[in-house]
Amino acid sequence: MLCRFASAGRSSAKLIAPLGCLVSRQKHALPDLPYDYGALEPHISAEIMQLHHSKHHATYVNNLNVTEEKYKEALAKGDVTAQVSLQPALKFNGGGHINHTIFWTNLSPNGGGEPKGELMEAIKRDFGSFANFKEKLTAVSVGVQGSGWGWLGYNKEQGRLQIAACANQDPLQGTTGLIPLLGIDVWEHAYYLQYKNVRPDYLKAIWNVINWENVSSRYATCKK
Repeated sequence: MLCRFASAGRSSAKLIAPLGCLVSRQKHALPDLPYDYGALEPHISAEIMQLHHSKHHATYVNNLNVTEEKYKEALAKGDVTAQVSLQPALKFNGGGHINHTIFWTNLSPNGGGEPKGELMEAIKRDFGSFANFKEKLTAVSVGVQGSGWGWLGYNKEQGRLQIAACANQDPLQGTTGLIPLLGIDVWEHAYYLQYKNVRPDYLKAIWNVINWENVSSRYATCKK
């Protein structure tokens, strides 16, 4: 379901080509969480998780399905103007669905600590130490102006890890070419009910629930 977007190019306009398969596609669905809403407490409250998943992510999914139906109609009519006008909605809602689907699996009630194996070796190689990496990703995430995401991604061409920030719901791979490994949602709906306007406190807490097994698995997969 996600590979259609993940294979998109570096600009939103390049979303057009892979969307040609919309004619026979199945509708997107809200994925189940691999844990209960309250499982990440006290670091992320059950109320936040419920609203974030069942309301915010669900809205991206619903709007993506509606937009793709409109896009399918525009394709059938050969209406290029309509196709182009739908690109922002596809990017925003498609990105929101991609980003959150990754985000839920990046978290775990059994998370925290430090990664092991090849991922840890790569972090030390590319950032000097895990502490440096953590500090840099936290700083980039704190520094996002308005809404957006902080990311650890893999640059397949250069064979190294990179940190990046994306505005709004821009998908990492579709806008930067980096393969997403770990995403930190810094939209206010991800933390405001618990941490108010103090984003750094949220970012300090989220490291306690990072699912390094999931991040390591993503790293191993993208290296193949």
